[in-house]
Amino acid sequence: MLADRVRKVQPSLTMAVDAKAKQMKKEGIDVIGFGAGEPDFNTPDNIKEAGIKAIKENMTRYMPAAGSLELRAAVAEKFKRENGLEYKAENTVISVGAKHSLYVLFQAVLNPGDEVIIFSPYWVSYVEMVRLADAIPVISALDESRGFDVDFDDLKSKITSKTKAIVVNSPSNPTGAIFPDETLKKIAGLALEKNILIVSDEIYEKILYNGKTHTSIAALSPDAKKNTVVINGASKSYAMTGWRIGYAAADNMDIIKAMSKIQSHSTSNPTSIAQIAALESLKTPDKVVKDMVVEFDRRRKYMMERVKAFEGFSFVEPEGAFYLFPGFKGLIGKDVAGKNIKDSLGFADLILEKANVAVVPGIAFGSDESFRLSYATSMKNIEEGLNRIEKLIT
Repeated sequence: MLADRVRKVQPSLTMAVDAKAKQMKKEGIDVIGFGAGEPDFNTPDNIKEAGIKAIKENMTRYMPAAGSLELRAAVAEKFKRENGLEYKAENTVISVGAKHSLYVLFQAVLNPGDEVIIFSPYWVSYVEMVRLADAIPVISALDESRGFDVDFDDLKSKITSKTKAIVVNSPSNPTGAIFPDETLKKIAGLALEKNILIVSDEIYEKILYNGKTHTSIAALSPDAKKNTVVINGASKSYAMTGWRIGYAAADNMDIIKAMSKIQSHSTSNPTSIAQIAALESLKTPDKVVKDMVVEFDRRRKYMMERVKAFEGFSFVEPEGAFYLFPGFKGLIGKDVAGKNIKDSLGFADLILEKANVAVVPGIAFGSDESFRLSYATSMKNIEEGLNRIEKLIT
């Protein structure tokens, strides 16, 4: 009875881990969760008040499928102000979260048999969304020893006549790595040469460390901008994961119109109240985000210092987002708590069962000798969770 495309798709392991941890907590088990990909801060008060006001003023009707013109104009202004990108309001589309923006984009541009190059380690949903569009994900591996930078020999070898798009995610989920400007320039040049669409997921653009700044690949040149669809949203920067507002921008109006058409027949408009709150988020002072990043950085440094001392572990220092992505190659083939460590799924299950700590196995991100730790949780949880992991492996 099911469509073939559904049979190709795997459930999200990040969501599964989070759900399992929450269920264990309901059962009275003291679980520390390192799985969630969302800030543990509350949505800023001014944004919440905007949403409350919208409800009280009965802003609860249908809106345009591509989003309110006011929010689209504000998004265009945001791109100009923060990214040096000139878009008109009509070059943007508002979706039900950045994940939805990506999904609708892939539905709009991919045909059966098209290939999409995705760098690994990758965010779990890229591969599955490409498959849901009856297209083929093609993986170009990024190695920890290279700081998760692009291997252009490998990338070039993956390009074929069927390559339709390449996904760029910087800062990265799950590694926290940031592509250097030189890498972005080479990707942009290669994509232009081969007539490949660039999909740039910039959802973590404001969560940066070590004095790093964000560069949008679309801002590198007019040609790069014409060849790129930029994806962003309110979820990470303004702790608005549950509000579900994302957006896309592109010079190519055919893509924007197609995305709007798909939304008009699927979700209709993103929630009116959430759009009004998102509009307020774009007016929120930078200090709100910077204060959140300062706390993330404190946790990041503590987590790195602790994990650095774990025998058999290695990692690349994350310069963005709120994840550490340790490799555990030194434990492969060894026995831990009576269990032989063979892969990330088995190791993550062991950590959850024996230490009551939820982590996301690296296989979810295309890297089976690693796992993801989120430091978007309290310092108390980080300390206790790492204590438990350390006790388990020593």
